[in-house]
Amino acid sequence: MNFYVPSATVDGREIDFLILALSLVSCAVLALVFGLILLYMVRYRAESGVYRGAPGRKTWRFEISWTVATLAVFFALFIWGGDLYVRLFQPPADALQIYVVGKQWMWKVEHQGGQHEINALHIPINRPIQLVMTSEDVIHDFSVPAFRIKHDVLPGRYESIWFEAKTPGTFELFCTQLCGVGHYSMTGEVVVMSQPDFENWLSGGAPAGEREDLAAAGKELFTAHGCSGCHGEGGVGGTPATTGVNAPALAGLLGRSVKLQSGATVTADEKFIRDCILTPDKTPIAGYPQIMPSFSGQISEEKVLRLIAYIKSLKSGSRT
Repeated sequence: MNFYVPSATVDGREIDFLILALSLVSCAVLALVFGLILLYMVRYRAESGVYRGAPGRKTWRFEISWTVATLAVFFALFIWGGDLYVRLFQPPADALQIYVVGKQWMWKVEHQGGQHEINALHIPINRPIQLVMTSEDVIHDFSVPAFRIKHDVLPGRYESIWFEAKTPGTFELFCTQLCGVGHYSMTGEVVVMSQPDFENWLSGGAPAGEREDLAAAGKELFTAHGCSGCHGEGGVGGTPATTGVNAPALAGLLGRSVKLQSGATVTADEKFIRDCILTPDKTPIAGYPQIMPSFSGQISEEKVLRLIAYIKSLKSGSRT
């Protein structure tokens, strides 16, 4: 809750109301408890002479009423907060996905069309935006006060958060986790614009020679690093008769349930695909030999994101 920075997202005002309600209820309970303490200190002091009644008399009705009332109020706040939390971390299916990589001491942003930004994020108004974030070195924290978002960005993991901006303008972006001597300079801006302006920005967001679709760039990496030698062209899967090895199909992988050699079943999301690329020994898939090499230290997080974008673009039966 920040009275100096108006909320600029759809859920921002509800977050403010929740914090305000929690603060008011806490202050009310605090005022009641300390008020009664002060009242009893003054009224029942040793020289007051006030009748104190029967010391052994119990007031169960008062105690039960007080306990149930406060429990009900705080439980209602808990349900409200839990529901809001779940909604904030479940992006809509039509959310625009943007990748963010934290690095000492800058924010590197990459859009699906290949547009790159450093310490800036351009987004359209009135459209759900999902950020998929990771760090190349230490723990950072992606924070936009006007959006009421603040989320840790961890090395070796993908963190995701979504929001929908309702107010056009330029808003400050900070790293709010001490990440080294240059932490103070790890700032940026989020620019919210109309959809037509955003489309115009996308078309000129990077020089034509530097801009390349994420999936297309991932396809080049897929071939350059020899992935197609095992998984086949278009990630259709490999067999001893086609590629010389038995390798799982990557086409249509995203969102699919995958059984591991340990017997566990996981859902193939961005994090799972990343782990398979960088630490395949941790995610051996049932029914396939464990011969996948590790690319940890060989490719950057940005290249991993491009490979993931390509794998996500593959459809079952595709040979693109």
